[in-house]
Amino acid sequence: MARLFGLTGGLASGKSAVAAILRDLGAAVVSADAIAREIVEPGSEALREIVEAFGAEVVGPDGRLDRARLAALIFADPAARARLNAITHPRIRERMRREVERLQRTLPPQAVIILDIPLLLDTAPRDTFPLDGVIVVAVDKATQLDRLRRRDGLSDEEARRRLRVQRPLREKVAEADWLIDNSGTPDETRRQVEAFWRRLIA
Repeated sequence: MARLFGLTGGLASGKSAVAAILRDLGAAVVSADAIAREIVEPGSEALREIVEAFGAEVVGPDGRLDRARLAALIFADPAARARLNAITHPRIRERMRREVERLQRTLPPQAVIILDIPLLLDTAPRDTFPLDGVIVVAVDKATQLDRLRRRDGLSDEEARRRLRVQRPLREKVAEADWLIDNSGTPDETRRQVEAFWRRLIA
């Protein structure tokens, strides 16, 4: 059976970039973020429940979820964040579970499946999936803050508030089986991921 690894990190830590490198190297990547977008497509039950919970203003003129508007609401209000998680997380986990089962039926035993889950160590226990290990992507706090500001167009205050919502990266690092330090250049990060991959397939 294909081996299964969790990949996680913090906001703007570069987890998606590491997932992309792993995909290039031959891993099958199942992305929680991608599934989160799929389950709130127009006409979906999840989108209907989100509108009931947060109002029609979280839907844009095109009928799609306005993710930036919703993010502004949930990062400012823990209760709102909990309501959103209750709507989306069970659906995301179930979709991921089905995809993992499909991949394990079709991939060879030496294959590697990466579960790219931002909140793997925040809200989803490690025993949700039978993981062979957890990879944490980390950056230093100043780099993380700067990248988050630039990526999402946030003020310094708003970026800091969003980081405070999640567990500190240092706590996730303490739970990691493998660590990828993404504080440096893309080439430096790629070399670390390639070294990790060589150990996996050795």
